[in-house]
Amino acid sequence: MNTTKEILIIDDDSKNIFALSAVLKARKYKCVSALSARQGLEILEANTNIGLVLMDMMMPEMDGYEAISEIRSRESIQHLPIVALTAQAMTGDKEKCIEAGADGYVSKPVNVEELTKLIQKFAQ
Repeated sequence: MNTTKEILIIDDDSKNIFALSAVLKARKYKCVSALSARQGLEILEANTNIGLVLMDMMMPEMDGYEAISEIRSRESIQHLPIVALTAQAMTGDKEKCIEAGADGYVSKPVNVEELTKLIQKFAQ
């Protein structure tokens, strides 16, 4: 994901979006955000400049697992790398996210260096 592509942050907590956006923008990444999985899916369908999705896994209505499944089922966006962000950091949670279709996993509170390495890994 090069710096001309945008990172979509999907999280139901506006404070998390604000903090992540600030950190990523300081590192010269462009960010857009959604406060729900449904809103995130709408943005993904409308914005072809998204290069990476940061997905909160625990959201009301549609959680991150359902949203990842939906993204992977849509031909136009199924190729996008998705990094799961979750406060669930128990044994097996990372594997569960990867099995659901996420390409990477970062537990909350987010380790910025770890997240940056994952973003760079998906740079294209």
